[in-house]
This record gives sequence, C-alpha cells and structure tokens, in this order.
Amino acid sequence: MIPDYQSLMLPVLRLAAVGETRVADVAERIADDLQLTPEERDELLPSGRQRVLHNRIHWAKFYMSKAGLIASPARGRFVATDRGRALLDMAPQRIDVPLLMREPGFREFYRNEGGAAEQDAAIAKSLDAAPPHTTPEEQIDAAYVSLTAALRDELLQRILVNSPAFFEQLIVDLLIAMGYGGSHKDAAAQLGRSGDGGVDGIVNEDRLGLDRIYVQAKRYAPGNPVSRPDVNGFVGSLVGLGATKGVFVTTSAFSQPARDYVRHLTQRVILLDGQELADLMIEHGVGVRGYRTVEFKRLDEDFFGEE
Repeated sequence: MIPDYQSLMLPVLRLAAVGETRVADVAERIADDLQLTPEERDELLPSGRQRVLHNRIHWAKFYMSKAGLIASPARGRFVATDRGRALLDMAPQRIDVPLLMREPGFREFYRNEGGAAEQDAAIAKSLDAAPPHTTPEEQIDAAYVSLTAALRDELLQRILVNSPAFFEQLIVDLLIAMGYGGSHKDAAAQLGRSGDGGVDGIVNEDRLGLDRIYVQAKRYAPGNPVSRPDVNGFVGSLVGLGATKGVFVTTSAFSQPARDYVRHLTQRVILLDGQELADLMIEHGVGVRGYRTVEFKRLDEDFFGEE
C-alpha cells in the first residue's frame, strides 16, 4: 500500500540527507524499501496525469521545503538542508504537518495556503489536528469523481422519468455528438423506425454511409438487468439483416451471461449499460452543461532557466 504524503516525509528527508536526488530516484528507492507491487508503483491519479507515489513524494518534498528542511540547488533536484539534517539527528519517529507547524515560516505558508485558520489560536489548535492525508491533486480528483458520480446517477434518474420517445432522441443526440449518424436529420429519421424485430434503429457509421450500425435501446429500471435472451434476439436480428455491427444500450445493466455471450461473436456488438451511457453523455456534453471552470497553473521551468 502506498503511504500518504505525510508518512513519506521522513523517508524522503532521509534520502535527501544522503545527497542531491530527484523525485523519480526517491520514488524507486522507497518503492523497493516498501516492496510495492508493480501495480502500486504504476498507479495513477484519477486524472491519469501522474503516478500516485510520485505525486505524494512531490508534496512531501514541497511541504518540507517550506519548513526549511529541504532545498533545491538545481532544477528537478533537491537535498536536505542543515536544518533538515539537525531534525534527523533528533531521530524523529515521524515527520508530518503538525511537526512542520513548529516552524514560523511554514505556519505562515500554511495559513496563506488555507490549511490553517488565520487566527493564532486556530493555528495552535491545528498542531494537534489531523490534516488531510491526501495531496491537493488527490483531493481535487476525488471531488471530481464524487461530483461526476452524482451527476451520472441524476442523469439516469431523469432518463427513466421521461418517455421512450425522449430516450430515442437522446440516443440520436449522443450518436451525433460522437460523430455517428451522418446528419442529425438522417439519424433521427432512421432511429426508432426500422421495424426490424430486435432492432430499434440504424445509423450511419460515417457521414458518407459507408457502413451502418444497428441500435437497440432498452429503458430498464436499476436492478432489472438485460438478460442474454434479449441480447440473443438482437444478435439474431443482425444476422438476419446481414449486419456486422450493433450497439445495445440500456439504462440498467447487462447480466454476466449476456456480456460473456457477445465476446466470441463474429459480429461486433457493443453493450452500453447505464453508467457507460451516462459517462458518454457527460463526455460529449449531451444533457449536461458546464457551470464552472477552474484552471490550475504550474511553474514554467523553462522560463526561469538561464543559458
């Protein structure tokens, strides 16, 4: 298990006391010492932009630098300061935010960052409080995941209370937003009017209509999964039509036998359950709209580099 960033402060400072080092080198050494699995070493933040271990080491290093324990003599490199080595000579069992709060410089930084209250009494109280164990990026990503999960559930609830015609139109809007169906008018005319048994509609795979995708849509309540016989009927219709590609969309889920069934077919059949449907709606802006954009900036190392 990857330790939280505060638990990593002490081992990071110890390695920095040996000599100049880099986050990548420290991460490899700590991963070896903790016997992390390959999966844990490569685990990414929910954003997929950085490894969790590297991110936590970065923030451990950054916070300790604000307390004067670590310095950065060159780009991408860091080393323990005399103050950091003096702290290690005291053989601390753990280095964390409450310990760093003993340094006036760090208290000022932490107050400005928003980690502590502005009043001195609140700062003193925070010495005994347990600060978050996750890094700022992890907190942002976790909040995003929570908000997206809530939005996903709300989307599915709203779909279920609307009419079947609304659901068909939603599928049209989504397919068009994803680049399928040719024109919106053509897609709307074909979806829901095929009349071919287990097929609800046909859309062009591209604007020229070089290939077609057959669509089946089922509005099922949660807890009522689409079974294999339903999918089998859809595949049978594809075979009868000489079709090779199909998409089965539901607001609920697919049973495991249904999913196992489509894995070895000669036809290419995609099963989209309620969560996947909602995720695609969110990704392509169907039924949702942005209400707040927050841009985060990073230091431009090239700007400060001198030739």
